[in-house]
Amino acid sequence: MTSRDCNFHHLPVLFDECMEGLAIQPDGIYVDCTAGGGGHSSGIVARLGEKGKLISLDKDDEALAACERRRAELGAEDKWVLVKTDFSAIADVLKGMNIDKVDGVLADLGVSSHQIDTADRGFSYMQDGPLDMRMNQEQALSAETVVNEYSVADLTRIFRDYGEERFAGRIASAIEKRRQEAPIRTTTDLADLIRSAMPHTARKEDQHPARRCFQAIRIEVNHELASVSNLLETVPAVLNANGRFAVISFHSLEDRLVKEAFRKLENPCTCPREFPMCVCGKRPMGRQIHSKPIVASKKEAMENKRSGCAKLRVFERNDEEWLKQ
Repeated sequence: MTSRDCNFHHLPVLFDECMEGLAIQPDGIYVDCTAGGGGHSSGIVARLGEKGKLISLDKDDEALAACERRRAELGAEDKWVLVKTDFSAIADVLKGMNIDKVDGVLADLGVSSHQIDTADRGFSYMQDGPLDMRMNQEQALSAETVVNEYSVADLTRIFRDYGEERFAGRIASAIEKRRQEAPIRTTTDLADLIRSAMPHTARKEDQHPARRCFQAIRIEVNHELASVSNLLETVPAVLNANGRFAVISFHSLEDRLVKEAFRKLENPCTCPREFPMCVCGKRPMGRQIHSKPIVASKKEAMENKRSGCAKLRVFERNDEEWLKQ
């Protein structure tokens, strides 16, 4: 374990709200899809009895190392299992452990504080570091590859679709021009280039000019939206009756995916509105616990600025009577 592993830190966002949303049963089986520094996972473990089990997933070795240390501190080795994998593989993980159904699943889709604050991980436009952004550092694709090898058309698409950047084409062209002179290697070089490529008025926004493009590159590098989509399709089928699925999203692209997925689970009927009754036969799989997403309190938002854009949505699987139909 490196010293960097030992210093892994991450403030769990909406901690109390997640614990309440999961409605944790002492003898239940739960999955934390994004273990991070173990903040949420530790809270779940603390609420489990001797027969309870938590399975924490993460593809970041440093996150898993931090969780291993925390698990040992809590003496929870018997009921807390760690697995290195992308959370989209949750069904395979459960199958490999001979687990058919679970009582709750939590997914915190944000980047951990540790990943952002560690300069040589390359996630932050505020610190000088290599263009990396890989959550799984064993994978080949990195931010440097995206920035220096993707076509202008692909960069434009990524910035537009994943970052919702208005000046996507302009920034992509500036990157193409610069990399013809020399490869772009560091986060600060890229951030400065993005800033210089934007109109003067756009540089005066409250957020950093490079924020949207860095988000877009990170999503591309880690295939984040595809993983989230797979997770949303998979989890409802592995939930027990009254099992809960809690998801924290941090930007509009993720939240739209979660909102739409939960809406379809709650109301899957595809019959035309003018039909007097449902004939498609599709029945609801459950319900959303709250009509609107839960957001951080003013106190939490002040103490942890990264919680300011967090949204928590919770879905509950139908009870046994519905499952029999």
